[in-house]
Amino acid sequence: MTHTLYSFRRCPYAMRARLALASAAQPVELREIVLRDKPDAFLDASPSATVPCLTTPEQVIDESLEIMIWALRQNDPEHWLAMPDAGWDWIARADGPFKQALDRTKYASRYPDEDATAQRQKAAEFLSDLDQQIDTWIFDQASIADYAILPFVRQFAFIDKAWFDQQLWPNLQAWLERFLTSSRFEAVMLKYPQWQDGDAATTFP
Repeated sequence: MTHTLYSFRRCPYAMRARLALASAAQPVELREIVLRDKPDAFLDASPSATVPCLTTPEQVIDESLEIMIWALRQNDPEHWLAMPDAGWDWIARADGPFKQALDRTKYASRYPDEDATAQRQKAAEFLSDLDQQIDTWIFDQASIADYAILPFVRQFAFIDKAWFDQQLWPNLQAWLERFLTSSRFEAVMLKYPQWQDGDAATTFP
């Protein structure tokens, strides 16, 4: 196997990389990393020492969105890259202000100078805007924007699922629920043992 993906099952960045690789039917050797016990091969490969990290004979791709784009440029049978330019703006908002507010809500103890309630409200403002954009998908059909953003909406929703379910975001909530109950989500969330040097290769997807 000439392509290797270092991944961590629950990481939303790694999740979206796996979603794109699965859509593209791009085989990789998957190496499941435990973040508190990072192997030397991973640290040697990843400039940032973060997952996901994709290594190919030509390059190392250390950013999840770049891995998605790389995979879909190899093969894009579902036309995820055929989306309006506004999709990139939604991804940028999700990766920037929304993710920042998500972290300060979920990991409030790490940010003692921040008001977690105010940060949750910042995240909620983005989700309210997104709810108004979504019909079945963010645009007319599923695209890279949907699958780049869904793992982070999932992460936010499960900070306080009861609160999330009470919000007036019917389109957003239905969009997330379709994702969570899909065979696609199930397939990219299979559990793999921690990778150790010398293990037999695990092919994904």
